[in-house]
Amino acid sequence: MADAIDAPDLPVISLFSGAMGLDLGLERAGFRVAVALECNPYAVATIRKNRPDLPLIDRPIEGVSTEEILEIAGLRPGDPVVVAGGPSCQVFSTAGARGSLADPRGELFEHFVRVVRESQPRFFVMENVRGLLSAAARHRPLSKRGPGHPPLAPDEELGSAFQVVVEHLRDLKYYTVFDILNSADYGTPQTRQRLLLLGSRDGEALKMPVPTHTRDGAEGKSRWRTLRDAVGGLTDPLPEFYTFSPAREKFLKQVPEGGNWRDLPHEVRKEALGRAFDSWGGRSGFFRRLAWDRPSPALTTRPDSKATSLCHPTELRPLSVREYARVQEFPDDWIFAGPVRKKYEQVGNAVPLGLGEAAGRALRNIMSMPSVAGRFGHVECFNLDLLTKLMKRPRTIVNPPRMRNDTETETITGWYKEPGRLRRDALAYAAPEIEDELRALMRLPAVAEVPELYEEPTICDGESAAGDWPAEGEVPLAAAE
Repeated sequence: MADAIDAPDLPVISLFSGAMGLDLGLERAGFRVAVALECNPYAVATIRKNRPDLPLIDRPIEGVSTEEILEIAGLRPGDPVVVAGGPSCQVFSTAGARGSLADPRGELFEHFVRVVRESQPRFFVMENVRGLLSAAARHRPLSKRGPGHPPLAPDEELGSAFQVVVEHLRDLKYYTVFDILNSADYGTPQTRQRLLLLGSRDGEALKMPVPTHTRDGAEGKSRWRTLRDAVGGLTDPLPEFYTFSPAREKFLKQVPEGGNWRDLPHEVRKEALGRAFDSWGGRSGFFRRLAWDRPSPALTTRPDSKATSLCHPTELRPLSVREYARVQEFPDDWIFAGPVRKKYEQVGNAVPLGLGEAAGRALRNIMSMPSVAGRFGHVECFNLDLLTKLMKRPRTIVNPPRMRNDTETETITGWYKEPGRLRRDALAYAAPEIEDELRALMRLPAVAEVPELYEEPTICDGESAAGDWPAEGEVPLAAAE
């Protein structure tokens, strides 16, 4: 574990604290958690077991005023250095049930923004799943998309949910930067990708954390840490872990280290996957066995599930709770409360400590520099690759031909071939330093030739689902260029 930076008192208001992964990371960067807010009873018990003296509010944020939070923390508006948290992410996760902003869990970020607005911290740190970038504010079932169905409404397009988040952040007048970060690039033995947003009340020129690790140790950086680095040599006298069902063991026995269902004999693949064999989308987690000498993939809350298996490299079992905690970089003496399933959920939903520390160090770097006013109310991204990918996304995702009555690609792409809001919004998010390069890559006209890009977003109630970010290696049907 990295040593905490010597620093003056830097109080943090922690919202949606969970098992305190983000908080412990910020503490490693020299900050102090002044109050935590968490209503999940098992996470609350975990916090109390490990931090019995920490002021803790164990009620839903909807019923907690900012005034109460400040009072319990012993702070006044303007005193907090950071408000940090990750509003419930499963609603947007590609690994869980799909969701939209119409889902009550999707509205929790509004309470995060409310606390920031009323407590006026110098900075905020907000993290979420990467699926938030491409989620729709209102879900339309796949079966009702395509020729013969009404055109997409603006709030049904991919990216419309994040645009609503952006509008709330702009109203704060904070200067905000965002990016998708891979935790392996910051020393965590896990390739977990998270959306990170950093905001500055004073408009300071925030930058995303600089990676300290690379896959192969290039550029003078350290090599990615591996599963062996994390759990090798771990002694756990009473390990807690799920057991696979006999049906799953039957197939996992045949999967080599670092493999998955694709490494099964051809004749048993369909039997192993069942109906999922004919599905589309990412399936890399099915019957997955981890590799010692690679980072772990993103931890899930169900390592025993057929679709999200995290089998030990050489043993016929999922990673244990303590091995999970090692991968997330929790201290070995950090106690998780509740039954085994709830412990897995707490660890699997946590922010890797290394990512929290990296965010904290990015803020500390800004604090060590002369204050320079920035772009108040702007929300920007400096990652050219990310914005280019967003701009290439279609307006929506549709079922593949085998699942549609109309199988002509030309017809279906014609239904949504016009550039959607992701194309417009991604350009608007581009930091000035990369805007010209992004335009050139996308063959877009110069700024003077472009009409007004924005239309007011519309938020409607709807069914709970959101557009997914396709798994790596899986390509959905895309609109024609």
